[in-house]
Amino acid sequence: MPRMLDVSDDVRAEIGDEEAERLLGGDNAPGSYDCTSCRTPGNTERERTSTVLFVGEETAVLAFAHAACIPSQVVPVSEEQLQGAVRSIEAESAQAPPLPAPMPAADGPVQAELGVTSGLLLVDDELHPALVVEPLGPIARPGTTGPVDVFLPLLIEQGFAPVASVEQVPAPTPGWSVLLAMGKLHAILQPSIGGGQANAWWQAHQAMQVADEWRSAVHKTRKVLVFAAPVGTIGQQPREDMLREALDRAASRGQLVAASMPLAGT
Repeated sequence: MPRMLDVSDDVRAEIGDEEAERLLGGDNAPGSYDCTSCRTPGNTERERTSTVLFVGEETAVLAFAHAACIPSQVVPVSEEQLQGAVRSIEAESAQAPPLPAPMPAADGPVQAELGVTSGLLLVDDELHPALVVEPLGPIARPGTTGPVDVFLPLLIEQGFAPVASVEQVPAPTPGWSVLLAMGKLHAILQPSIGGGQANAWWQAHQAMQVADEWRSAVHKTRKVLVFAAPVGTIGQQPREDMLREALDRAASRGQLVAASMPLAGT
């Protein structure tokens, strides 16, 4: 039976016309599935469904999502993450919590350990999914060894805006996005210098589990608020109200920048 599938040109280019037609004809497509984005059931025979191709260095996995959640697209992920996701699905068990990942500073190859916390924030009378980024040590400008911490100036150069109050939704930063794949947080992506495929600015060693409420909120707002502060400013807060208080303190001291980012992938 033909399926109500959306197969983007990028996905078709990766899997080939023959395989794409088999999918559309129902030969290789499932009837029911768990949406790779919102993780709720879907059915290719009754509702529009997006084909989402996760591509690693050596492995590719075809997944399905509600077309209302995300469009059909190719999502590049690391081979390690893709293999880990496959093992997780096969074992039907959650992955271990992520560790801070070494990622480049905003404008160069300097490596920095960045800690990322997810939470829901009430901004402008609406709950917004948010990520808070804080390095585990001072960040020097590429080509120098410090001692000045330039984490915030580097981000401002990349389009982040200083936050005077957390009561307002920050402006979007062109080219930046948040990669949520298979219902878990994988990376924060920044535009490449040459205008090609986006690069990971922060990437979890293992896909980061987010709360169901956070995932529901991001599919409602279609954006993530990303806040960043210097080392030692926010810390690990056990509750979202305490996280908000820490962000308010950082903003009042001029130690907070932020940007709104759309979803990349799922």
